Amino acid sequence: MKTNTKALTLLGVLLAVEILLSYTPLGFIPLPFMNATTTHIPVIIGGVFLGPVGGGILGLAFGLLSILRATMAPTLTSFVFSPFVSIGGVDGNFWSVVIAIVPRILIGVLSYYAYALCKKYKVKDMLAYAVTGIVGSLTNTIFVMGLIYVCFGEPYAAAVGVEAAALFGFIMGIVGMNGVPEAIIAAIIVSMLCKILKPLFKGDLRLRFR
Repeated sequence: MKTNTKALTLLGVLLAVEILLSYTPLGFIPLPFMNATTTHIPVIIGGVFLGPVGGGILGLAFGLLSILRATMAPTLTSFVFSPFVSIGGVDGNFWSVVIAIVPRILIGVLSYYAYALCKKYKVKDMLAYAVTGIVGSLTNTIFVMGLIYVCFGEPYAAAVGVEAAALFGFIMGIVGMNGVPEAIIAAIIVSMLCKILKPLFKGDLRLRFR
């Protein structure tokens, strides 16, 4: 993989922040009606500065950390994120790994392309960062909840106490009630942090496979 010192430095910093957010209360912002997660923010920022490969690496780390967290501190729905968890006779499996990892890799990849598209059309930096934050955050919410619906519909419905026929509406409610506020928060935080980081990490820092 083709790299430079600045790129590796930023990758290391973002990985460290991802670990910190995943295992401390800093990964959640309390709102009146929910706790909004911020654990996907380093992945989005990685997509902006490090390109689809760097963003994908950070997304993979996010996914692996979510598997570990679901395994070590399981809840009623942890089987959708960990193949090692069995709750109420429902076992996690290969699809648990897919749900935990694939959407998180896509956060980094799609964040890069959202930012690149904004710059192609000469969108100002702050707006481009905000759009990228929204795209990255909604990628996480929509793909995770969509895959849960497809791969674990009935057992997930039973775990959360919802009738199987009402699960689609329940999931759409999560996307609206959780996903939209998280996307707004991501837009604000990503914009602020990228503005700070841009002067420090100038030039093309995209990680590339040789």
